[in-house]
Amino acid sequence: MKFDLSIVSKHFPEFTPQQISQFETYAAAIAEWNEKINLISRSDVENLPKRHILHSLAIAKVMAFQPDTTVIDVGTGGGFPGVPLAIAFPETRFLLVDSIGKKIKVVQDCLERLELENAVAIQCRVEQVDRQVDFIVARAVTQLPKFMGWIRKKIKRSGFNDLPNGVLYLKGGDLTEELSSIAEKPQPHPIRDHFDYDEFDQKYVIHVPVKR
Repeated sequence: MKFDLSIVSKHFPEFTPQQISQFETYAAAIAEWNEKINLISRSDVENLPKRHILHSLAIAKVMAFQPDTTVIDVGTGGGFPGVPLAIAFPETRFLLVDSIGKKIKVVQDCLERLELENAVAIQCRVEQVDRQVDFIVARAVTQLPKFMGWIRKKIKRSGFNDLPNGVLYLKGGDLTEELSSIAEKPQPHPIRDHFDYDEFDQKYVIHVPVKR
């Protein structure tokens, strides 16, 4: 299945032809694997470029990772948002984790096809990761207060990016109660500010800086 990724190049004119080609290869690989493993809704496959790849790249509009930044993608599933971000930031290092082995197999295959040397995918829970990184990204894995309990100690306290080290979390809906339950001061960034499509109404990139 061939996908038109012009929606990505429209919003990220700085991406090279090679990067756009990588997004096309990635979308085709996910569609191929989705016939065998339920990664996304089958009725939603045709919307891969907008609802999954562009959605993942909303994080890139909020945070332009500096070279040598380290990032963990928690509950990566089919590689969202980690793989699109690894394509976008080739000098940033990504660790993609998921507890489901067959999904990690998919991501590993995608990384090989894309020849991405700045990303590694492993099967584990984030609690088992024995390292600290600058940022943690995820896409609606669970309620944010619970998520922060899993990952708070995995984040380095000192950083060198434009935003303080912490979490960049993709989630939608009314988040008032959820965000008020977090010890840190989360900042929601409306995705609609960057991508003017109805699909992104009430969807956010939530930046949660770690407590110092």
